[in-house]
Amino acid sequence: MDVKSVIEKRRAYRSLDPIDISDDTIKDLLEVARIAPSCMNKQPWRLVFVRDKMILSRLFDCLSSGNNWAKKASMIIGVVSKPDYDCVIGERMYYLLDVGMATAFILLRATELGLVAHPIAGYNEEKAKVALNIPQEMRLITLVIIGKHSKEINPELSESMKLGEKNRPPRVPLKEIGFMDRFD
Repeated sequence: MDVKSVIEKRRAYRSLDPIDISDDTIKDLLEVARIAPSCMNKQPWRLVFVRDKMILSRLFDCLSSGNNWAKKASMIIGVVSKPDYDCVIGERMYYLLDVGMATAFILLRATELGLVAHPIAGYNEEKAKVALNIPQEMRLITLVIIGKHSKEINPELSESMKLGEKNRPPRVPLKEIGFMDRFD
């Protein structure tokens, strides 16, 4: 599969079936993150791969109610960093961009492997950091929900989420996101 095909295939599905995630799959995902670009090659991301049922259960307790669908995850990846792991030039902190690129590489590789990899923001960061033993000074930037796409739509989903399972949600028009020569 070429990169554009993987990008077009990737979706934020919420209907999941369980799947065994092997150590080799975790290593594969870790390897693609490792080769992502970063400022001065600092590689500021730290990734916590969670398959243990007890720890998953603790993470499930940290989810906002709109993310109850994620309780069907086979694995969750905690994406962690802090500003001083990366370049800080004046007021510009690059860690969020660099961590985002590494996360995107994981999303695309997981898609290529036939998995759903869905990053979420709806969780209690402090509780999740405790569950994952993340030091207080670090940020838990996202949780990436990993599973296998289910052909059956999860009945717990809202109506709009159910529609998103069937069709890709609408995208912002190109003329609103791309500009030539200056921002208009």
